[in-house]
Amino acid sequence: DPNEDTEWNDILRHFGILPPKEKTKDKIEEMVLHLQKEAEVKPYERMNLEELKEAEDDFDEADRKAIEMYRQQRLKEWNCLQRMQKYGELREICGQQYVKEVTNAPDDVWVIIHLYRSSIPMCLLVNEHLSLLARKFPEVKFLKAVVNSCIQNYHDACLPTILVYKTGEIKGRFIGVAACGGIYLRVEELEWKLAEVGAIETDLEENPRKDITNMMTLSVQNISAHKDTKMQSTDVMKPHIT
Repeated sequence: DPNEDTEWNDILRHFGILPPKEKTKDKIEEMVLHLQKEAEVKPYERMNLEELKEAEDDFDEADRKAIEMYRQQRLKEWNCLQRMQKYGELREICGQQYVKEVTNAPDDVWVIIHLYRSSIPMCLLVNEHLSLLARKFPEVKFLKAVVNSCIQNYHDACLPTILVYKTGEIKGRFIGVAACGGIYLRVEELEWKLAEVGAIETDLEENPRKDITNMMTLSVQNISAHKDTKMQSTDVMKPHIT
């Protein structure tokens, strides 16, 4: 039986001696159902926005409503893609661009701007970290500006200064080395700080500075315990006068 499912018949089919096995009824029905399902897909779901506009008159009222919803979805996806292509880097601006780029940014866009001086090492470190974060979060506008172009006579003790804006208002601020995270700031720590004010959606599960804080706390506790032990030992060595 050439249709018998045996190892020998499989070998013969492999070399073309026997014809391929006939499709079973179940497989044929499965293919028919698949083709029917494909036929049910609305033609507008395969069209781009330009094709939709040209073919709009060919659809009935129900389809037109569905097309409008579909068009809005495609436009939203397109705007999102455009925004991701627009940002994605730490851009330099000057004071004259501040209102346009920061205060008047679109209401749904978070803006993070770093006021800096290149002569301050901590400012250079923050710029490096923000460059990395700008690539990781391309939907957020990351900017930097030399502080003198925005604010005259700004004190060095206030640098770095990181300001976080949304809808033209300041939602967060980090002023000075300590507020920004210290001279040993890691990019993960800065990411966490920006996430805490809502500017970015981080994938970090906990504050990366927690380990450092725990180590410092443990170190202080050990020093304190060592001092207590030393004082107790000294008390034991003292002569007791009765």
